[in-house]
Amino acid sequence: MQGQERWVSRLACAIVTISLREITEDNAESVAALRSTPDQERFVSSVTYSLSEAADNPRGNPWFRAVYAGNRPVGFVMLSWNVEPQPPDINGPWFLWKLLIDHRHQGKGYGEAVVRQIVELVRDQGATELLTSYVPGEGGPAGFYARLGFVPTGELDPAGEIILRRLVHE
Repeated sequence: MQGQERWVSRLACAIVTISLREITEDNAESVAALRSTPDQERFVSSVTYSLSEAADNPRGNPWFRAVYAGNRPVGFVMLSWNVEPQPPDINGPWFLWKLLIDHRHQGKGYGEAVVRQIVELVRDQGATELLTSYVPGEGGPAGFYARLGFVPTGELDPAGEIILRRLVHE
């Protein structure tokens, strides 16, 4: 299955299956229409802005995919893929740059399934850790990342985001 990866996650005895698919001419419009809740907009940018950011930052080696549940796009994920770290501008080598689950599909385990699949993907590429960051604040993703094994590195990026690390060894 070229361009697609599948992952199964268990959530409260339910099985959550997602696939990561390339963004193509056929799905670009529906993926760009994905939105977070209004309260989350200060924590995660839109898909369109994220893709523009990827185009403007090729040194970050952006790797991005649409998140699908069955045949429905439910989210978007973007990483810096195996880059030479150049702090403070480029974190890595493996950095979870963006994660957005559409507001209509939150609370179903898709975000957790995406992160777990990303951990597997980067581990298969030889990674020992996955970094990410978040904007601190009430309603932010700190608890989500902590539940998935991310811990603060003690560093902040230039925008004041807290940098987190998750070891990806088995």
